[in-house]
Amino acid sequence: MTTTTEVPVAEHCNEVRLVGRVAAEPNVTVMPSGDELVTARLVIERPRPPAGRGKRRQVDTVTCAAWSPVLRRRLRIWNPGDTVQVTGALRRRFWRGESGARSRFEIEVVTAERLARAPLEAPADPQG
Repeated sequence: MTTTTEVPVAEHCNEVRLVGRVAAEPNVTVMPSGDELVTARLVIERPRPPAGRGKRRQVDTVTCAAWSPVLRRRLRIWNPGDTVQVTGALRRRFWRGESGARSRFEIEVVTAERLARAPLEAPADPQG
């Protein structure tokens, strides 16, 4: 008599949570289909290197894409320097450009919230 051992199947998961700083004004794009897309680039600091390593803190820049009307409105009001949190899924988007087929990875946003506004810059002293 032979027995088979079943190997448990792991459920695939594509969940991303990022907390970072908005790098620039969010970008609004109207696609050829008429759909609107709002993208925002986030700068996320990596953990500090161990003491004495002499390296500066590194960052990653990640593009986040919002398709739904509610999320598009939410991203549009973000300002450079705001600290935000997004959750979503990692996606690879393909398109055809002047130089041929292109692709990039981005986060398709499911939730988005501003955690802190960018500090206001002090106005320049008019006397000097």
